[in-house]
Amino acid sequence: MPRTSYVAVGAAAVFAAFLVLILGDWPFGPHLSLIDDLVFVAMSVPPVTFSLLTARAVEGRMRLAWLSLAIGLLGWGIGEALWAYYEIRLHEVPFPSIADAAYLVFPVGACVALLLFPVGHTTQSRWRLFLDGMIVAGSLFLVSWVTILAPLYHSDQSDRLAFIVSLAYPISDLVIFTVAGVVLVRVSGPYRLSLTLLTLGLACFALSDSAFVYLTAKSEYASGNVIDIGWAAGLLLIAVAAVAGRQGAYEHGSAVALPGWASVWLPFAPLILAGLVLAAKPAPLLESRVVLVVTALLVVIVIARQFVSVGENRRLVATVVDQALHDSLTGLANRALFNERLAQAMRMHEREGLPLAVVAVDLNDFKLVNDNLGHLVGDDLLIGVAHRLLNCVRASDTVARVGGDEFAVLVDGGAETAEGVGHRVVEAFEEPFLLSGHELLIRPSIGLATAEPDEPDLSVEQLLKRADIAMYTAKRSRASAVQTYSPEMQLLADADDKRLFGAPPPQPGLGAAAAIQLLGKLRVAIEHSELTLVYQPKFDLRTGEIVGAEALLRWPQPDGTVLAPDQFLPLVRRHGLMGSVTQLVIGKALDDARSWHRAGADVSVAVNLFAPSVANVDLPETIAHALADHGLRPSALTVEITEELFMDSTERTRTVLEELRHNGIRIAIDDFGSGYSALSYLRDLPIDEVKLDRTFIASILIDQRAAAVVRAVVDLAHVLGLTVVVEGVEDEQTAALVRELGCDIGQGFFYALPLPPDELLEMVKTAVSGSLQGRRC
Repeated sequence: MPRTSYVAVGAAAVFAAFLVLILGDWPFGPHLSLIDDLVFVAMSVPPVTFSLLTARAVEGRMRLAWLSLAIGLLGWGIGEALWAYYEIRLHEVPFPSIADAAYLVFPVGACVALLLFPVGHTTQSRWRLFLDGMIVAGSLFLVSWVTILAPLYHSDQSDRLAFIVSLAYPISDLVIFTVAGVVLVRVSGPYRLSLTLLTLGLACFALSDSAFVYLTAKSEYASGNVIDIGWAAGLLLIAVAAVAGRQGAYEHGSAVALPGWASVWLPFAPLILAGLVLAAKPAPLLESRVVLVVTALLVVIVIARQFVSVGENRRLVATVVDQALHDSLTGLANRALFNERLAQAMRMHEREGLPLAVVAVDLNDFKLVNDNLGHLVGDDLLIGVAHRLLNCVRASDTVARVGGDEFAVLVDGGAETAEGVGHRVVEAFEEPFLLSGHELLIRPSIGLATAEPDEPDLSVEQLLKRADIAMYTAKRSRASAVQTYSPEMQLLADADDKRLFGAPPPQPGLGAAAAIQLLGKLRVAIEHSELTLVYQPKFDLRTGEIVGAEALLRWPQPDGTVLAPDQFLPLVRRHGLMGSVTQLVIGKALDDARSWHRAGADVSVAVNLFAPSVANVDLPETIAHALADHGLRPSALTVEITEELFMDSTERTRTVLEELRHNGIRIAIDDFGSGYSALSYLRDLPIDEVKLDRTFIASILIDQRAAAVVRAVVDLAHVLGLTVVVEGVEDEQTAALVRELGCDIGQGFFYALPLPPDELLEMVKTAVSGSLQGRRC
């Protein structure tokens, strides 16, 4: 099918040629009527063909619309062929005749097509559109009455059939033009061009039909008359409209929120036209009953239309105000409305002591989704989150989107009610989101702060700050439960490490979607304790006995493979999962240690702790309870800390470590020598062991200065009463040298590979005291 521009140029050329045919006195002369009839038969073919092609290309209501128009045009073409037959072959003017029945199929098909056209959203009510249509129809009826219908009505008309047919043309044109005008001001998107061209074509038909009725009443019409220009223009415009309608099917239009200016002038333009026509007619004609009745009805309808318009304007203002207080994407309350309702609730709290609560919700890893899967996917996620939040609250609660991925819930009630809402929110995120074909498990950090009756002076700002602190506490620990504000949280908030709360790029080596999916699977694995531990034995370098084991993390996969820590720990660190992972590791390590002790193997287990666990003042009590629950002595556990993760919080870290050591738990500095302030930790921190990093001893076999440094550190540690553990021993020469340098405990592949807990127990049972059997990996 050709492009719209090509068809438009062709139609313009054909129309110019037709003007020459009609307006020129040459070269056809007496044969003009014959040629005119044949040209019209030929010109009816393109609009029918293009309408059928467009109906085939589109779907739904548009297909029915163009098919109805094609049927109407086909009826008009058949009527034109019959007219040509009567006029050329029978040499008579066929009016009225069977050709008129075919002609009148066109207004029926066109009217059905216009009613089937889809229209966009509009702020106008159906009543206003109905009244506009009534004004247009009444105005055009007055014009038709005083110009055509009245003379026909009052003429000496003996042929009543001819009179009825004469009335059918202008009345049907009036109906079509009214429907076209009302639909045109409502339609939006890609079909607006085709409907505009179609309306112009129908207007040309209406003008020619009215002129035809007028001239026929006076017996002055013959083919080739100047009024034929209107029909020719109408056929060509409809042909171009059909082509434009097909191309519009492949374009995406946007719905209009407000009506255009056309909807303003639509009812008044024909009303003004009617006034001008009436003013030009003699007074007796204006005093006829039909003119007076129709004019009175138009006055009533115009007044009613204005009342409806005032009501619409008031609703429009209310809509604008409502949109200013709601988030345009999710439909939730925005920050302004939330703050307004919170301030009102706080005033009630201050006056009457009514309790209330704020639940702060922040999406974990939203920036990762937004940056790597696109903003449209991010918007879909926010909309889905909004729906889930709304399903978790009561009608009296307010859910708001207060930031990019931040939501808040104002709960009308005390702590118990708010906690219920928070728990429902947690449960709502158990199901993954399906976004662009990716099934992603997105979890929120949820903080809760309440305003109880015993705090009448609590301000809005203070309540919001408490909710934020509780939410960031949940984000720091990646807790899946609701975190309720407590004064102790303020201490952690003051030293908040902003790095933990960012959303860095995906894990290197993974695609964006793969990294997000891996992160979701990792969260599930942590929650279901699917991560496992293997243990690297620690040997006494003097006696050869196994004196302990370091817990090392592994992640088994459904396909039988196992991911090493370097393949998933970057995600754990970047997304604040260390708290949950540490809790899981401690639990599993103590389970295995209990099994060893029950089997008669007195082997302590060492676990690594990471920020923010080391700075958590509740950590000593948590570990003490875990040891008691497993029936283990404190000496069964060694806590290893990495210096780089607590350099900015030494005082709080010292307090936690002192309490751990006071409870009988051994403290070790892991990766000693990898930082710049390690010696100060030997002096300042309550520790029992120093673990020399493998990079610290890597060159001692070939560099005497490196060996001297290791010996000095070992001597210093012994002076301070510390045990020296050397890790990363890979060969026999290194093992012999570290023993010679005075190190106390060794671990590495030379001694043993990391083992599952049952194999480690078997190794302890079969070990011979005082001997070291080197094992190579």
